[in-house]
Parts: sequence; structure tokens; C-alpha cells
Amino acid sequence: MIAVDWGSSSLRGYWLDDAGAIIEQRTSGRGILHCEGNFADVLAELMDGWPDRTILLSGMIGSRSGWIEQAYLPCPARRADLAAALHLHHDERLPGRDIWFVPGVAVQGAGETPDVMRGEETQLVGLDAGAGVAQVCLPGTHSKWARLHDGAITGFATAMTGELFALLRQHSLLGRLMDDSDTFDATAFAQGVQRSGDAGGLLHHLFGVRALGLFERLPALAAPSYLSGVLLGHEIRALADTSAKVHLVGSAALTARYGHALQLLGITPVNAPENLAARGLYRLAQQRGLLG
Repeated sequence: MIAVDWGSSSLRGYWLDDAGAIIEQRTSGRGILHCEGNFADVLAELMDGWPDRTILLSGMIGSRSGWIEQAYLPCPARRADLAAALHLHHDERLPGRDIWFVPGVAVQGAGETPDVMRGEETQLVGLDAGAGVAQVCLPGTHSKWARLHDGAITGFATAMTGELFALLRQHSLLGRLMDDSDTFDATAFAQGVQRSGDAGGLLHHLFGVRALGLFERLPALAAPSYLSGVLLGHEIRALADTSAKVHLVGSAALTARYGHALQLLGITPVNAPENLAARGLYRLAQQRGLLG
């Protein structure tokens, strides 16, 4: 089969064998925001030279801004629920291809503010977190903190930490006292994480980044790491169950930083393997009986 994890800024395609192992992997910068609506053409280009196989798509490609909008399944969402809700599509530009879209997942209880995910649910299907209850953090522009029970997604919460960091660094007064380098300063980061536990709240702590710079107590090169520590510290304190380990799913750079923050707060991180989206899509196809 062919598995595609299609996000806003990029997409990853995987050609999988009958056992779900990756034969070939391809990456493109043609996320849904960079396709001009030509989704079938972009998909055909990504799969050029690959054999005719069943295709599963997950991520923002199924959003309102994507190819075909998919409904959100309510929590708890099990693997069988997601597989049953797969949506079949055919396109004349991809003749003979069965294209299946994975739905998103939502938290939407009576009186609650809703929360949604697209793409992360497929990674969670690919994660082996064991029986019982598990907590999972998927760092990113919009980080997700999910709760699993025997593999079912029972709830989750989103934190806009990555987007807020980028906005503050690039478009705020805080950024004017920061160096453009991406050098990580472990000491400054740890100080930021520690600061997140002080009185005053996030908004007060954010202005402290500027005040420390003005009084030359925070070098420009270290300021981004300190800011990152403040934001991650607040995120973890607000959303993590500090009594349980946290499974980390994502890029090596992000999971390393989150893992460091978790350890500073006395929480055990567990790094998940890469390419969980491909494994999750394979499991959904297998559950639906699409693999023959």
C-alpha cells in the first residue's frame, strides 16, 4: 500500500510492503497550503514510479482547507472506529486508484470548548503504548497531549506553544533582544523551565524575558532558549500528569527538547520510533481489510 501523511506545509509518502515495512519514503514541501488546490497532481507526482496500490491519506489533507473535508470522530476513538470511518474517493486523474481518507478526532462534550486533531490520531494508532492508561505528547506548532486507554484515544488537549514561540521571537519586542542563531543553550533553557513554576503566570514571565535582556542578565544568544524553556515549562505544568511517564512522538529535535524539559520537572520521557504515521496507516488499512 501507499501511506501519505499530508500536513499544511509538507507531506511524506511511504511505499509499504505486505508486512508494513517501508520500501521507499519520499518527502515534499507541497503541503496543502502550497498545492493551489491541485491535490491529485501533487499526489501523482509524489508517487511517480510507484506501483498501483491502495492509498491512505491522513492529516490536513482531510481538513476544510484540504482535498475533501472529513468529519471528526468523537472521543473515545478506537482503531476500529477510525478504520470504519475511512472515506473512499476516486479521481479521474488517478485512474484505478482507491484513495482512502482518514477522519480527524474531536473532543466536544456538552458545555466544553471543543478541541480537534488531524494526523496525530494516525500516529497514535501506530504507537505501541501498552495496555492500560498512557499519556502521549506530540510536539509541534500546535502540540497535542493525548490520553490513551488500551490504545483508544480517550481525550486530548492542544497547546499553541510552537506557534507562540515563533510569533514572539519574530514579531514582538522580545525578539529585538534575541540573536538570530538557533544555538541551544541548556543552562538558559533550564532557567526558563524553572521560572515557569514561579508566581505571576505566563504573561508576566514572558515580559521577564525582555527585562532580563535590558539589564544584561540574559545574553541575546541565550534568550531564545530561555523563552523556549518558559513556554515548555508552562505547557507541561498545565497539561502533563506528573505522576506518569510521557511518550514523545515527533521529530528528533523537538522530542529531545521536550524530553529535557520533562526530566527537569521530574517526569520520565519515553521516545517513540519514527514514521509512526506510516505504521498507523498500515494498521488502519489492515483493520479495514484493504490489504487483500
